Amino acid sequence: MTEPTSLGPTRDAYDAVAAVYAERFHDSLRDRAVERALLGAFAELVRANGDGDGEVADLGCGPGYVTAHLHGLGLRAFGVDASPEMIGLARAAHPGLRFEVGSMGALALADGTLAGVLSRWSIIHLPPHELSSVVAEFARVLAPGGHLLVAFPATDGPEHETQSYDHVVATAYRWNPDRLAALLRTHGLTETTRTTIAPHPTDRRQFDEIQLLARKD
Repeated sequence: MTEPTSLGPTRDAYDAVAAVYAERFHDSLRDRAVERALLGAFAELVRANGDGDGEVADLGCGPGYVTAHLHGLGLRAFGVDASPEMIGLARAAHPGLRFEVGSMGALALADGTLAGVLSRWSIIHLPPHELSSVVAEFARVLAPGGHLLVAFPATDGPEHETQSYDHVVATAYRWNPDRLAALLRTHGLTETTRTTIAPHPTDRRQFDEIQLLARKD
């Protein structure tokens, strides 16, 4: 599979801000109790499936702090990111973990090799026409029974399949959760849990965040 055409500009944009990004967000899970709980549930599901020794990919890992969190939950987690600068920072901060430069749309992995995939806000920079092929790649690398946790910002309502928004690094998109769940089904991934996290009244962007768990059939 070829990498998404949007990858180059997004990679360059994140390379340019990697150090600032890493400094700003390195402890962002600290004040996100619900997300930490969902990551814990994801880890438990992977282990309960009998894949405790299977690898879990954090796709779009950035500077690696969430990959390290998954490792702390007992998973054999590794990170993949398109930005070489981000991967360099991740390797420096977490030298005991594995990080690779790569595209989540063209992973250097054999079919059915992963126990789990985490896509935490990594699909936001995909133009709508590229989303299906990336979801297909998630499904390709997951083993039967493997789990996907995908987090993304939601559109304003069911009448919107997707909406762009003012991300400070690169062009970004919100997704309709029902439409994304249907897309997952077309690629053999069945939604098992959906959590909506409402914005705080003081947040700059007033849209819901979706955390969606799915299992490969």
